[in-house]
Amino acid sequence: MGELVTVQVREGMSGGVAGDARARIAAVVSGADALVEAPRVRVGPVGGVAVLAQVNAEVDGRPIRVQEAAADLGEALDRLADGLRGRIAAVTSGWTPRPWPHRMRGRGLLGAVAAQGAPRGGRSLVRVGAGPVGADPCTEIPHGARAERIVRRKPAALVWCSPDAAARTMDAMDFDIHLFTDPATETDAVVYRVGPTGYRLARTVAAAPPTGPAVPLTVSPCGAPELTEDQAVARLSGADLPFLFFAQPGTRRGRVLYRRYDGGLGLIAAAP
Repeated sequence: MGELVTVQVREGMSGGVAGDARARIAAVVSGADALVEAPRVRVGPVGGVAVLAQVNAEVDGRPIRVQEAAADLGEALDRLADGLRGRIAAVTSGWTPRPWPHRMRGRGLLGAVAAQGAPRGGRSLVRVGAGPVGADPCTEIPHGARAERIVRRKPAALVWCSPDAAARTMDAMDFDIHLFTDPATETDAVVYRVGPTGYRLARTVAAAPPTGPAVPLTVSPCGAPELTEDQAVARLSGADLPFLFFAQPGTRRGRVLYRRYDGGLGLIAAAP
């Protein structure tokens, strides 16, 4: 099944990477007790001192994603294969909340990278698509003067779903934060990974906690601040945050500003 695994290798990797990645992921796919389709692997250097590996696939029709980082290629691919094996099992056996704190691993740019010398002053980065203060609208965040810029913008047609469903999607896609629209309040919201329960809900408009969630949610009582892009960058930079949840002035549509593996900033913005 090796030919069914698509592999993209970023510049800076030695030869043979694609074949090694394809063989390891194909072995997981062929041994799975589920229909695993369209596995796509990306491998590349991060921060000049580590390797980031990611796989996207569909398991019984449900999209999943696993991302891992390590100091060398072999370890990164081992972690990726183990992570994919575990994600397939989790998706097919029924969702359960992940424990908090969970083990440090290739955090969408992760602790492993930070330990080896993360880009931009050693900050820990984040899987997006977790910082305890970055998403909470109630937290006072200082403004900073550091010059940083947004290098990628992702407009997103947000899915209307319950916070429970958003949390399950976040776990399946290996994110630490997930932007969606909460139908109970008709407002944009995020769920993200943070203590003490491991899951927190924040909305663009303050609202009561959801009724009877299956996920052990804590809830921010504050609405997201209205910020321009420049203001959001200043706040994130001033506090060295991994991400920031805020509302677009005027429309109050939800946005997430986050740090990328290359040290630049990414912006996910709800489509008008």
